[in-house]
Amino acid sequence: MDVYSVDIRDWDGQLRIESTEVSGGGADLFLRRGSAPTPFEFDAAARTPGTSTESLSLSIDDTPPLSSGIWKIGVWRPSGTAYDISWYREGYPSNRPGLGAIPFDDGPGLDSGVTFRVWAPNALAVHLAADFNGFSGLATPLSLDGDGSDGTWSSDVRGVGAGTEYRYVITTPTGSLWRNDPRAKDLLNSTGPSVVVDPDLFDWGSDNYAMPDWNDLVIYEMHIGTFFDSPGGVPGDFTTAMQKLDYLAELGISAIELMPVCEFPADYSWGYNYSHPYAVESIYGHLTGLKEFVKAAHVRGMAVLLDVLYNHWGPTDMDLWQFDGWSSGGWGGIYFYNDDRAQTAWGDTRPDYTRGEVRDYIRDNVMYWLEEVRLDGLRWDSTSTMRLGPWGDLPEGWSLMQWCNDEVDANQGWKINIAEDMYGAPNEWITKDTGAGGAGFDSQWDAMFVHPVRAALVSPADPDRNMWDVRNAIVQSYNGDAFERVIYTESHDEVANGRSRVPEEIWPGNADSWYSKKRSTLGGVVVLTAPGIPMLFQGQELLEDGYFTDTDPIDWTKATTFAGIHDLYRDLIELRRNGGGVTAGLMGQHTNVFHVNNSDKLLAWHRWDQGGAGDDVVVVANFSNVTWPSYRIGMPAGGTWYLRFNSDWIGYDASYGDHPSTDISAGSGGYDGLPYHADLTIAPYTALIFSR
Repeated sequence: MDVYSVDIRDWDGQLRIESTEVSGGGADLFLRRGSAPTPFEFDAAARTPGTSTESLSLSIDDTPPLSSGIWKIGVWRPSGTAYDISWYREGYPSNRPGLGAIPFDDGPGLDSGVTFRVWAPNALAVHLAADFNGFSGLATPLSLDGDGSDGTWSSDVRGVGAGTEYRYVITTPTGSLWRNDPRAKDLLNSTGPSVVVDPDLFDWGSDNYAMPDWNDLVIYEMHIGTFFDSPGGVPGDFTTAMQKLDYLAELGISAIELMPVCEFPADYSWGYNYSHPYAVESIYGHLTGLKEFVKAAHVRGMAVLLDVLYNHWGPTDMDLWQFDGWSSGGWGGIYFYNDDRAQTAWGDTRPDYTRGEVRDYIRDNVMYWLEEVRLDGLRWDSTSTMRLGPWGDLPEGWSLMQWCNDEVDANQGWKINIAEDMYGAPNEWITKDTGAGGAGFDSQWDAMFVHPVRAALVSPADPDRNMWDVRNAIVQSYNGDAFERVIYTESHDEVANGRSRVPEEIWPGNADSWYSKKRSTLGGVVVLTAPGIPMLFQGQELLEDGYFTDTDPIDWTKATTFAGIHDLYRDLIELRRNGGGVTAGLMGQHTNVFHVNNSDKLLAWHRWDQGGAGDDVVVVANFSNVTWPSYRIGMPAGGTWYLRFNSDWIGYDASYGDHPSTDISAGSGGYDGLPYHADLTIAPYTALIFSR
């Protein structure tokens, strides 16, 4: 028996052995792992009678499978027989599902490693360059899956796992392209390399968090880099933000909405230019940091939502661009439209919603955040850019949103998908069920609320405040559901892009003025008592001034300076979530703005769920700099209505008037179209909240 040794590397998927007869006949091939084979002890054999020309192959799919280590080739031959022999270690496509870098473990005594698979339909060849092969661009080939029609390349690499650093080397007619994995869940930084992640290694502990009902959501929009940080140095991260989670829980927040946290170029950004849709920004703490943040928020009873981009990506540090070397007309290649439809306000990087592989990429991304990362919902940035292009409607963008929303409803139906679609508002089709032709989102940011309410707050002169506009903003709804909209006076868009925080807009350069405090908190009352899902922007509860930038952290000294303003928002949130059991109507579907005095700038509205004691709520808002010693409004029911909140209380700010508003008694006699009426007293720029 002639014996030869061959070292099977971790990435070899097939061993092929060929012998050719030179003289004589009857030579047979044998193969055995670790030890020399015999005609009676072997793992594979080729024994064709009467010839020495044999062919033998063993792959990772055979039984027994090819595995890493030393294999022995044996040639049994009769005396006088001569032959030539050669063998080839070859790549072999994986039979495991999935795209990206997916760890596997076949069990005790069996193989473990990582499946690498990438979509590159125009590549001539694909290799894996990684730390385990010295980042060689030729050592580890990937093989086309199946008949090649899917355009995917794959390989199982044994003996590697989480933490492995890698890139794909794509051979094109004009050279080689070194690319990060489009589905990389981690990178060292925005230029790479990609890093393998094993989701099973993260300890979620006993996380059994249950998403609250959507009428119990009070959202706090957060930018990780500036939420809790000091000026200068590097931005804040998940660890620093976690230090303030107890603060948010005590404030009463039930959901945190993170501005985008996917990997973006450099260290400072709002996040809307991210270039790696599956990876979490390294400066913030990578994927593990995000999971720790989610876990910690859940422990404190708060949901975590994430702002995601499917309308564009990048445009810089983006390996998705012309990923496998192909493009048409110099456009973006396989992930993007290759004509004018690619154009957006942020670059020519609108994904190609007509390609099945791109649609899968986006759908899988949606489910990845909700399932593996355990986020509780997503806010989709500028969905109007998905449904409208330079040529008009993009029906394929609409159908993609429908598909993704249907997938979430079917698999994670208790989680919330929110659209930001400010173009052509109001648009009920955004939140209408897909079965009726709608996009199927659960809620949407409401342009019909923020713009008229902000205008009424920041206008310098009382006569310019339009109470009918505010009234219409309060009663606006979508498809008859009070909670199909998110309402706010501050968001990252509204406090930047040429605009400022509401207190700053009220009196530029004097955001801590009496006027700024009174009218901005009056807006806070409207947000937290109107129908809809209310949202605050980080620092709003601290009277944060100026405008938002990604290099200017929240000034947490304001938590002391304006402790009373913080308490005002805390008290409002407690009422909004019915913390005292006497304001359930603020979580209800029903609203009646029954009093609109546009001359004197007062409004009153009734909120209720089932109605009755502990449910009915009446809110009175004075948008003028006038004190009313006695002011009459209609009331929906008779008897005593208890004052639950007075925004003029001196405990909220020493400059406030502490106007002596009190409980009121509703007597018979119709007013404002209601069967009862009551007289109250109210201070300037003040809101009162009553309940039965």
